[in-house]
Amino acid sequence: MKISRSLTIGGRKYRKGDEIPWIVVYPFFLFHMLMFGGSGFLMAYADNHPDLSFLYMHGGFAILIYTVFYLVIFGRDEVKWMFINAALGFVGIYTQIGWILSLFGKEIGDYPIHVHVIPFLYFVLYTFLLRHAVLDITHSREDHRKKKRVEFGYVAVLVVGYIISYYLNR
Repeated sequence: MKISRSLTIGGRKYRKGDEIPWIVVYPFFLFHMLMFGGSGFLMAYADNHPDLSFLYMHGGFAILIYTVFYLVIFGRDEVKWMFINAALGFVGIYTQIGWILSLFGKEIGDYPIHVHVIPFLYFVLYTFLLRHAVLDITHSREDHRKKKRVEFGYVAVLVVGYIISYYLNR
């Protein structure tokens, strides 16, 4: 993967445009974000949840930091498209969060809309990272033809997942 700005990882300096092996970036961020996103999810939807201001402070700070990392690693245009796709994928996110909550015997409608903000934003950041991991792991980022096939497959898998989670939640 090519980085969009200069940065240092593990003491090694990379310049804008340098290639970084996917193994250096994705395992750490996927695990790290799963832990932070998971804790934000559990705090938001727990029976004895923390005060909303703490949830926004905890999650908002982490989301801001992840967004800065995304800007450095992936670039402004990719991050812009992350938010555009998030807006377009709201229904998919809604069904996924609803399905996850159903695993805990809860429904998305059990909570006011402002409680969903942090879990939704974590979901957006995580799926963005997942898409980029798929592009880099399949070595399709620079191969236009292969990238189209991989992106089509990625979207197809997500849509099937959304449909399944929608019906599992009914």
